[in-house]
Amino acid sequence: RVLSSLTPREERVLRMRFGIGMNTDHTLEEVGQQFNVTRERIRQIEAKALRKLKHPSRSRKLRSFLGDS
Repeated sequence: RVLSSLTPREERVLRMRFGIGMNTDHTLEEVGQQFNVTRERIRQIEAKALRKLKHPSRSRKLRSFLGDS
């Protein structure tokens, strides 16, 4: 649910990078190959998605998901 606030591309990048719902995580290079972009572009997409998740309105959802108070 927390990831649903991201674009489909951002969500998929984070899932691949951190291995969310997958057997393993992937390198920037591996994710870049899947999207046909450079690893630097994947790093930028990942950074933007993480910034979105850190925003106060979204971080409350993330904290409740992680069980923090």
